[in-house]
Amino acid sequence: MIQILMKFGAGSAAGAIGSLVGNPFDVIKTRMMAFEGKVAPSFYSISKDIYKYETYTGFYKGLQANVMRACVLNGTKMACYDQIKQSIVKIGVIPSGIPTQFCAAFGAGFFMATTVAPFDMIRTKLMSQPLHQKIYSGFIDCFLKLLSERGPAGLYAGFIPIWARFAPTTCLQLVIFEQVKPFFGVEGSGE
Repeated sequence: MIQILMKFGAGSAAGAIGSLVGNPFDVIKTRMMAFEGKVAPSFYSISKDIYKYETYTGFYKGLQANVMRACVLNGTKMACYDQIKQSIVKIGVIPSGIPTQFCAAFGAGFFMATTVAPFDMIRTKLMSQPLHQKIYSGFIDCFLKLLSERGPAGLYAGFIPIWARFAPTTCLQLVIFEQVKPFFGVEGSGE
């Protein structure tokens, strides 16, 4: 149990650091995606508007939700991948190597989608708030409003597309990671 918590913690720390750096780009991307069917303003013009009307704080809208999302996403990915891989090796039903790594990564992708879907919904709502209108005061307020408006299932709107994105990318990331590890002198994990 301690081992899985350590894996979750290490993955969470990496995710938190990455989301701190990437949050401004997430805000800009979310704003660009809000122009459904219309021509979105350029990256530069959206950045300029955010800075002009909201100063630096606009680039960090939804930061709390983004950091929590990244912690849950990366923690789940690393902990579940290792745990599933160890279970597959122990049972011995799937050939070791790439087939084991692929199945473990695919399973980790499912758990990632399960744990991160509510954070994705909240993050998107917070980041896409209109410039001069504050619909949600923060993470908890957004969570409670979504829960009261849509119920628990509303937090999982878009689950299938999230999983459809996570499963292949997680498989590629983790299988490539496993194949590259020996080039850096990192020992295999016994599968």
